[in-house]
Amino acid sequence: MENTKEKVILVNVQTNQTDEAFEYQLRELAELTETALGEVVGVLTQKRDRKDSRTVIGKGKVEELVNLCAELEADTVIFQQELSSKHVRNIQESVDCKVIDRVQLILDIFAMRARSKEGKLQVALAQLSYLLPRLMGQGVNLSRLGGGIGTRGPGETKLETDRRHIHSQMQEIKKTLEETELHRQRAREKRHASEVFQIGLIGYTNAGKSTVINRLTDAATLEEDKLFATLDPLTRKLTLPNQFQATITDTVGFIQDLPTQLIHAFHSTLEESRNMDVFLHVVDASTSFIDEHEKTVLDLLKDLDMDKTPMLTIYNKRDLAGPDFQPRLFPNIVISALDDDDINRLKDFLWDEIAKMLVPYTKDLDASGPEARTMNKMQQETFVESIEYIEETNAYRLRGYAKSNSKWLGDKATDASDE
Repeated sequence: MENTKEKVILVNVQTNQTDEAFEYQLRELAELTETALGEVVGVLTQKRDRKDSRTVIGKGKVEELVNLCAELEADTVIFQQELSSKHVRNIQESVDCKVIDRVQLILDIFAMRARSKEGKLQVALAQLSYLLPRLMGQGVNLSRLGGGIGTRGPGETKLETDRRHIHSQMQEIKKTLEETELHRQRAREKRHASEVFQIGLIGYTNAGKSTVINRLTDAATLEEDKLFATLDPLTRKLTLPNQFQATITDTVGFIQDLPTQLIHAFHSTLEESRNMDVFLHVVDASTSFIDEHEKTVLDLLKDLDMDKTPMLTIYNKRDLAGPDFQPRLFPNIVISALDDDDINRLKDFLWDEIAKMLVPYTKDLDASGPEARTMNKMQQETFVESIEYIEETNAYRLRGYAKSNSKWLGDKATDASDE
């Protein structure tokens, strides 16, 4: 299987970043390439004050790239920097293999990973909106090697047709996605009306979110040491040790400089997290770029106007973390999602923190009247911790917790703290 991988040369230009940030960009670009089933055979780097307007890297470096491609028999060149159609056209005049950028690479991975009809449509929309203004530079690329990295999804076939067709294709996709979004909206409203406590799983890509949801629930999501292993949102039921029930939704991994096309295209996927009661932010405690990962997630939440939702942080991969690791976000728990004891600690931690977000109540229900049905509904829609029969009043006393907007916290429910 190894020899079917495309041979890839990575290109990155260092302008104003630190050496450490520059190295991290390269490492992440290499990981993205491997996720797209490419094999990195060479790296070309350059320091300059600003990108060259014609080719990003300048004439001398283009010649170096030409020689490197010939020497290493490369199939594809991937630039960290975003390329305009002019850049691609100028580079392709000299370089005799496919040339794409990081954004195309990410879109390509999303095309590979999308499973649902909606996920595939969202990727197609993102790819078309990115590639439409760049069509002029794509002609040579599309004729090379019959596709592969950067041309999966709609790329290869759709880009060979004219712009008008692509515009109508995009309108069609948008219309279908709007209909799907209405369906999602109704499902969200139904969940909201049922008073179920909703947890959203977020985090930098490859932090271990899928492993966490698999260990907490019976979800069989894809667990891989690859970027963007999860693409389509997945909601599962979560039952904590005291039988408190909630839903937990896994989302696509966040990444630095997430292409804006993807933020727009995945609007409905990210919308899935907008009405959550709490976010579980999974952080890879073993990475030396933990600060950048945390900042990326927090900044994206702010951009999406989702930073008001309470957040609990799970520092994952405790077993791989270095001795200098220090948690910075609170409240938090440090675990290895592969450790059974840690998962039990995580469940206890979740209940302790969730309980602080709920309103405790005490409610008496007449044992002989029609309120038995009410008790059944309350057991379904709130977390009933105990039921006690009060002989003097012939009533059942329910103690439990409910969401602050719950209809069960009306006049008849007395706050347990008043007891």
